Amino acid sequence: MTATILDGKAVAERIKAAVKAEVAKRREKPGLAAVIVGENPASRVYVGMKQKACEEAGIYSELHKLPEKATEKELLQLIERLNEDRKIHAILVQLPLPKHINEEKILAAVAVEKDVDGFNPVNAGKLAAGNEEAVPCTPKGIIRLLEEHKFEIGGKNAVVVGRSNIVGRPVAMMLLNRDATVTICHSKTKDLKQHTKNADILIAAVGKPKMITADMVKDGAAVIDVGTTKLGGKLTGDVDFEAVKKKAACITPVPGGVGPMTIAMLLENTIERHNVR
Repeated sequence: MTATILDGKAVAERIKAAVKAEVAKRREKPGLAAVIVGENPASRVYVGMKQKACEEAGIYSELHKLPEKATEKELLQLIERLNEDRKIHAILVQLPLPKHINEEKILAAVAVEKDVDGFNPVNAGKLAAGNEEAVPCTPKGIIRLLEEHKFEIGGKNAVVVGRSNIVGRPVAMMLLNRDATVTICHSKTKDLKQHTKNADILIAAVGKPKMITADMVKDGAAVIDVGTTKLGGKLTGDVDFEAVKKKAACITPVPGGVGPMTIAMLLENTIERHNVR
């Protein structure tokens, strides 16, 4: 068996084209404000990619850069201004934030209706209750990628490795909303392999290169790799791609799988936040 490659880049291009066409029809441009604090190299790259995607789609975008030593109060004041800015419909706070800033407090400060990432606790609570009004971009991209490739989610055993509020927890909720039976594994899980071997859908979102090996994967599973770690000068996922692709029914590559979908979902979420206004 050789797995079907879930080409996130191709699906993302179709979604971005649809967003661009939708923006062109609107009298008022949707507006996205991205906020970054500090000099984290990966964050700088991600924000740059998001800015470029907005420009290509015709979405108005602003980038607000704050120094590493910016205070929590300064960041909260900026978010308050953006909450009140009528030309801004969506706000993105790039994570991680410096350790001296309370991430939870900052995400809660973003107006619910402008929360493009679904990280505000109100939107997170809605998702937990089954309401997908505003959901994080990466989990949304994962689900869309499976759906675009006609992979049936309902009734399947889904195992999510990783419990972050950015990916693991919300994607588990979205799978549950689609009638999967969901198991969440993490650093304290005993005998991880016992769980992953039963997964019809296996999502790895930990950030440990090649931790998911072929012997941990069920024949015919859908394997979604969210990990991106620089290893030997190249991006490497959480899954041992070359070995696992011989067992899986379908698998995402790194790069070119989940990453492009995250950007596409950001654009789509910005359109949805514009609709709220």
